[in-house]
Order: sequence, then C-alpha cells, then structure tokens
Amino acid sequence: MMVAVDILAMLVGFFFLVWGSDRFVIGAAVAARQLGISSFIIGLTVVAFCTSMPEILVSVTAVLSDNSGMAIGNALGSNIANIALVLGVSAIMYPMIVHRNILKREMPILFIIMLLLLGLMYDGSITRLDGGLLLLAMFLTFSWLIYLAKKKPIAALKPEEVDTDNISMGHAAWLFVLGLVVLMMGAKIVVWGSVNIAQLLGVSDLVIGLTIVALGTSLPELAASIASVRKGESDMALGNIIGSNLFNMVAVLGIPALIAPLYVGAEVLYRDYSFMVVLTVLLVLMAIGRGDHGTIYRWKGVVLFVLYLCYQVFLYVSA
Repeated sequence: MMVAVDILAMLVGFFFLVWGSDRFVIGAAVAARQLGISSFIIGLTVVAFCTSMPEILVSVTAVLSDNSGMAIGNALGSNIANIALVLGVSAIMYPMIVHRNILKREMPILFIIMLLLLGLMYDGSITRLDGGLLLLAMFLTFSWLIYLAKKKPIAALKPEEVDTDNISMGHAAWLFVLGLVVLMMGAKIVVWGSVNIAQLLGVSDLVIGLTIVALGTSLPELAASIASVRKGESDMALGNIIGSNLFNMVAVLGIPALIAPLYVGAEVLYRDYSFMVVLTVLLVLMAIGRGDHGTIYRWKGVVLFVLYLCYQVFLYVSA
C-alpha cells in the first residue's frame, strides 16, 4: 500500500514539475521580451535556465533533506538521459541532421565543463567553493555563447517556440510565480516519494536520482526534442540538449553545493561520470559527417536507447 502511495506521489510530483516548468518558461520569456531583451539572448539564457528548473529545484530540495546523493544522481542522470534517451528516442522517430557548427562551437564548451567538473569532484566532494566556481563557469560559458550568437546564431530554443501571443506583463508575472510555486511543490513531492521508494527497495538515494528522478526531470527535454525534430529543427533539439547538460553540471550541482557540500562516492566517478563522457563522445562520433553536416540515423538512435536501458538495468543489479 505504501509503495503505491509513494509511486502515486512521484507521478503527481512529475506532473507538477512538467506543468509548472511550462508556465514558468512562458512567464519568463514574455517578461524578458517585454523588458527589451533580444530573442536570441532569451533563447540562450532565460528559456535554457527555466527548462532546467525541475532539476535545480529537485537537487536543492534533496540537499535540504540531507540527500546529496540524489542531487548528484539527478544532475548526472539527467545528462545521461538527455543523450541516450531523449536524443535516442528522437532519432528513432525522425533521423536528425546535425550541422558541423554545432560540433565545432558548442561541443568543445561541453567537454571543457566536463573536465572542470571532474577536477572538482576528484577529491570526493563538491564544496561550497567548488559550487561558486561552477556558477562562475556558468556565467562565463553563457557570456561566451551570447558572444558567439551575436556573430552567428547557434541552435537554441527561441521564444517563438513558446506560445507568448497576447500575454500581458501582469499575466506573465502571474504565470512565472504560479509556475515557480508548482515547481517547488513538485520537487518536494518527488524527493519525498523517491526517498521512500529507495528505502523500500534497499537502494541508495544516488541510484534513485540516477534513474527515476533523472527520468522524470528529463521529460520536458524529451517533449521539446521530439517537437523540434518533427518540425525539421534537429539543430535546435541537439542545441537544447547541450545547453541543458551544461546547466545540469554548473547550476544543478553548483547551486546545491552552495547550500551544503556534496559527497561524491567513487562509483560516481568510475561509473556514472565515465558513462556520461562515453555517451558524449559517442554522440559526437555519430554526428560527424563527410560534408558540412552529419546524420544521426534511426539505428544510431536505437544504439543510444539500448545503452540507456542497459545502464538502468546495471544500476539496479549492482545496487
């Protein structure tokens, strides 16, 4: 009976996260536009940050509940899900054409941030100082992305992809606040249900964060990517995944670390972080083409999806 209640609580929490995130994004995008912020900056910063709010709030709530393992699992697990699950399923449905500019300009930044994160985690913890360094890296990274976008637009979610027509500033503010409140409620419920399920199954908070929680908080990215590839905007889908993974490493880990240091177990480095790096390298190899673009065909999407399933099974078998 209690398991059913916990599962129901997580489902309700995930619904709140998705629903609240949608309202939060619309409110933020409309407010930013009416304040005179240009469309491409909104896409690179405001919308990208808002779509990562479920992960951020879940990780913050987990740390406040003394479950740092879930915070780390949520961040790394979401990155793994974004590549293997989100892009894998998207490619299975619609083969994705990837232009070389994505690989030349956005992917190197992602690898640099991954190296930075490895250096900070290598001593077994992410301290408050480390959290500050990650947030500094976030500021520098997105300042650089904005600079690149001024030279030539890069793949990022545009506010035009969000229904912002005929929304007043007052309505936008209401949506922003309502979305934030619902997000916070959803995060609290998800963490509560997740901790209970972890205790009942006898697995760690880290494993729950890497699996169930990461899957739930990646639902907005899955929906956005499928919508993008259906419209033939493969670059937008990949660009948003890269942006989300960047935020997950610098913000979803950086902000909770400012609240309390995060303990990093050895398994995080040799299993979860390493698998995230392998998937990222594999994605690059899959996207490389002979001309100015490559194609992630359906069979490549199947490979990514199967790897995701194998990883999930391995986590529970080895837990």
